[in-house]
Amino acid sequence: MVDENKDKEKTSKRKVGVYICYCGGNISDHVDVEKVRERVEKQPEVAVVRTNVFMCSDPGQEMIMEDLKNGTIDRVVVASCAPSLHETTFRGAISRAGGNPYIYEHANIREQVSWVHHGDKATDKATRLVSMAAAKAEQLKPLESIRVEARKHATVIGGGIAGLRAAKDLADRGIKVVLLEKSPFLGGQLANLDRIAPTGDKAAELVSDLAGQVLNDDSITVHTCSAVENFEGYVGNFKLGVKKQPPEMDQEKIKQLGAKDEAVGEFIPFAGIYNGAMPSVPEEFTVETGVIILATGFKSYMPYKGEYGFGEYEQVVTLPELIRSMAENKAAGNLMEYNGRKIRSMAMIHCVGSRQIPGIHPENEGGYLNEYCSRTCCSAALNSSNIIRTSYPGTRIFEFYRDIRTYGRGQEELYEDAARNQVVFLRFDDDASPKVARNTSHSGDFPLTVKVKDTLTFGEDVEAPVDLVVLVTGVEPNNVSDLVEMMKLPVGTDRFLLEVHPKLRPVELPISGILLAGTCQAPMDVGEACNAAGAAAVKAAALLGRGYVELDPFVALVDLEKCKGTGDCVEACLSDGALNIVEIELDGQTVKRAQVTPALCLGCGACVGVCPENAIEVAGWTLKQYEAMVDRIVAQEVAA
Repeated sequence: MVDENKDKEKTSKRKVGVYICYCGGNISDHVDVEKVRERVEKQPEVAVVRTNVFMCSDPGQEMIMEDLKNGTIDRVVVASCAPSLHETTFRGAISRAGGNPYIYEHANIREQVSWVHHGDKATDKATRLVSMAAAKAEQLKPLESIRVEARKHATVIGGGIAGLRAAKDLADRGIKVVLLEKSPFLGGQLANLDRIAPTGDKAAELVSDLAGQVLNDDSITVHTCSAVENFEGYVGNFKLGVKKQPPEMDQEKIKQLGAKDEAVGEFIPFAGIYNGAMPSVPEEFTVETGVIILATGFKSYMPYKGEYGFGEYEQVVTLPELIRSMAENKAAGNLMEYNGRKIRSMAMIHCVGSRQIPGIHPENEGGYLNEYCSRTCCSAALNSSNIIRTSYPGTRIFEFYRDIRTYGRGQEELYEDAARNQVVFLRFDDDASPKVARNTSHSGDFPLTVKVKDTLTFGEDVEAPVDLVVLVTGVEPNNVSDLVEMMKLPVGTDRFLLEVHPKLRPVELPISGILLAGTCQAPMDVGEACNAAGAAAVKAAALLGRGYVELDPFVALVDLEKCKGTGDCVEACLSDGALNIVEIELDGQTVKRAQVTPALCLGCGACVGVCPENAIEVAGWTLKQYEAMVDRIVAQEVAA
């Protein structure tokens, strides 16, 4: 058998190396990896088959690189987890070995096999997939990446803390930046806070310092009251049409809310910063840029009328409203005051607008629920409780919660401090939320009562008379449907913008050159938002640093001899501008032909399927390669 395989290696046009991963048991628990190896090594194009517990590890990559360097193989197949996880890893290993990174084919035998099949069926299917990949790999030709000239310029959309941080980090790396903000202010939602938990830093000072750095940096141009109206182009060469118009709010009021002068000046909480560039008349302009960072932020959930008495009782408010009141009214005394009324007893109800459950919570007017955890609300509520109990010891606080989640360094201490400060915790089940009602039975003229079945006391019915009910509201992404439509941005089921991969490509979108920063992506605290912004800035700087961008070459290729310029491909194209019909000179005649803009091409193959002349193919996925894969399936079925 060994001699027969050697004869096959000699007669094969190309030498394909196949590398099968155990994936630490994720694959090998259901797929007989060694049996797959024995079967695949019999294929005529296969020169060597090797296995490893973790093929993506350094030893696994070294195995591939060594076989390439010594000439044992000239094509590579890796059978492992999804290509979205480690395709880049293996292409990089091939490049380091001196090979062309596009002589590589991937077989997914984890998600497509071991996670959905068991026993002989799993092993048989894995064999088919790996054999198909080997058949295609034999047909692969070296490809060259597409090089696109890139402007050393970035645009940040959103002037909150993440947008400010990204802009400053980019400028510090020598990149010109335009920052676009819809409102007249900078600072975003952070400017609506008083102190940041658990450090106690003043939010206004954080905004003031960072916004001042941005405004005083000559590499950064800030446009407030500005929105993106048009979008076109590709990584390295985007073009944004921007409309700048006076705000609806009275300009004098804006100046009072913002800085006391037109530079940085002094700041007050909740106002952000006015940068002195507010337009008096509408104007439109174009921004030509190399990369775009989306830092469009979030908004606080607004309870619907009647939710825990909100909108029905004036004593029911949201946590952001309470925080604002606490910052603006720092009167001393034994009892806290809210709207001029002394608060003897207060209830905080957690998870309002977060972790909503189908069938229990009503959908909003858009027909969706916020099923996610907003992550930062618990810490914000506990921090406020601690401030109140420390500053106003006569004010009692009841916290009604489903779960307490204080993640992150220093956050758990907030919970422990609240317990020491004698905050009373009452826990309720998902389907038994607290009931807020007007007080009709208790003395002491408390206006409201909150009733709950407390699971901490094994289901005891508890009724707390209170002067104030505070709804600990979650966060929602800002409405960026206009940008989503223009830029074809992916959106998750939670309506936040969706990154390519949460671990491997956490700030990237599928559209090359468009990056994410901060809470447009998910609920985050201030530190996380700034970290994400810094990561986006580093990624953007890496893209623009060389003056050009290299893109994968898996794009449509037009055979000008076969093409008749029917235009069917243009109609089928899923990417605006990727395909056009143009006039060219061919054999002394002016003819119409399809022309591809590689940087815009998705490589989806929609054009291939509709071309009546079979004049288009996708590099790396040609018809001949598909035929080789199908032929291998048929051959294996016949052999079986």
